[in-house]
Parts: sequence; structure tokens; C-alpha cells
Amino acid sequence: MQDERIKILDKEFEISIPEDRIMKAIDDMAQQMNEDLKGKQPLFLCVLNGSFMFASDLMKRITLPCEISFMKLSSYEGTASSGKIKQLLGLNEDLKGRTLVILEDIIDTGLTIKNIIEQVKVFEPSVVKVATLLFKPEAYKENVTIDYKSLIIPNDFIVGYGLDYDGFGRNLKHIYTLVSEN
Repeated sequence: MQDERIKILDKEFEISIPEDRIMKAIDDMAQQMNEDLKGKQPLFLCVLNGSFMFASDLMKRITLPCEISFMKLSSYEGTASSGKIKQLLGLNEDLKGRTLVILEDIIDTGLTIKNIIEQVKVFEPSVVKVATLLFKPEAYKENVTIDYKSLIIPNDFIVGYGLDYDGFGRNLKHIYTLVSEN
């Protein structure tokens, strides 16, 4: 196992969700999606950069015919949400009449996912579902339905398994929580 405690740039983090627990949560989500989406041929929309590991591991477990595409947005600066959403890369696929499943690494305030849904609805998909690896109910402020939630976590700053601190830590196989700086 990687070190229980690590340092990234100027901050210390400790393991909060080990890799085996992450994989079990993704297995469970994939099983549910394979049942729910049977006969739909969904298009999975991976929100980059943070969702790349989650999307990769989830897609290996999806057994029904499907496609995947990628969208890149940014709303974090340092350890806090900036509250500003920027669309950096768009979609090339035709979404009209499609079943769309948005894959997010983490949903905290809900501002990003609300913005994504507003952007994709312009393309007239028949159904838009939302799947997140991590959900922070204490921080959630929007009224968007989250169809699939793998892990419910406290409102702490985390890194690893695709999530970063100023670009670093995405490569870690476990999820780490910021150690209190008191």
C-alpha cells in the first residue's frame, strides 16, 4: 500500500478511501447501470480531468453496447471551488435522442454538474443521467438528481484517483484527505 500519509506540494494528506473500496463501489455502480441501461446504448460523457480514472475503471465493467466521449471543464483553484465554470473542450457526438450518462469524479456544490446538464440539454438528448464516484451532501446546493453515487464523503478536500491539488496527486491509486492544518 502507498504511504498512509503523503505530502503534495505544501499540504499533507492521509488515506481516507483505499483502492479496494473504490473498486468495490465502481463494481456496484456498473452492475446497477448494466441493469438500468439495458437496451439503451448509452453515451457516457466523462468530465475531464478528474474523472479519467473513474471512467476508465467503470467502462471496463459496463457490459452493454455503449460509447464514451469527453468534456473538460474547470471550477477549482487550489483547494476551493472558484464558483466559475469554464467550458474548455466540447462534444463532437450527436446527442439528439440519446441516453446520456455524465460521469463526474466528485459532486460537491453541484454548480458544475448543473452547468454541464444545461449545456448538453441544448443538444436534445432523450435522457440525461448523472453518475459520480464521490458525493459531498454537506456541500450540495443544487436541485439536480444524482442517479448514481458510489461513495458519500464528508466535505473535506481530497486528492488521488484522478483528483488533484494544483495538478498533482491524480496518479495516486487511493483517495487521500487533507490533514487538518491546526
